[in-house]
Amino acid sequence: MTDHNKHNHNKRGFSLIELLIVVAIILIIAAIAIPNLMRSRIAANEASAVGSLRTLNTAEITYNTTYPNVGFACSLASLGPVSGGGSVSSSAAGLIDANLASGVKSGYDFTLLSSNCAPAGGIKTTYDYSANPISAGVTGQRYFCTDPSGVIQYKAGAAFTDASGLCSAGTPI
Repeated sequence: MTDHNKHNHNKRGFSLIELLIVVAIILIIAAIAIPNLMRSRIAANEASAVGSLRTLNTAEITYNTTYPNVGFACSLASLGPVSGGGSVSSSAAGLIDANLASGVKSGYDFTLLSSNCAPAGGIKTTYDYSANPISAGVTGQRYFCTDPSGVIQYKAGAAFTDASGLCSAGTPI
């Protein structure tokens, strides 16, 4: 054999078995990492939902102070930004961002539990907002709720509804 033939003979690539072993190792690492990534995402979405409910509490207090003859806003749109460059009013106070005003943010759906937002003498004296995961177990595990007390409560397996006693039916965070 000449030196030239020996040189070409040593330049072989990886065998199929070697490639399959590398792919198997990568798949094992991915199988370990993906569930942790999903748990981290759920935790981040839940933290965002709690932060958004705190923002709603602050916005409602500001709204109630700014518009005392209206009371609480009792709708996300009333707390939301002004469209078209107009000025703020009780129907668009500009206290929360457009994402939260839309009712969907970071895998959670924000809703007003409306039966507890009835006016007393024309002034809305209370509110209850719930935050429910859009896809339970995927975007979040827990359901959240808040009211004028400022306490954020949660339930592990069921949404807060008007019939559930509103936010008092949960566990405080």
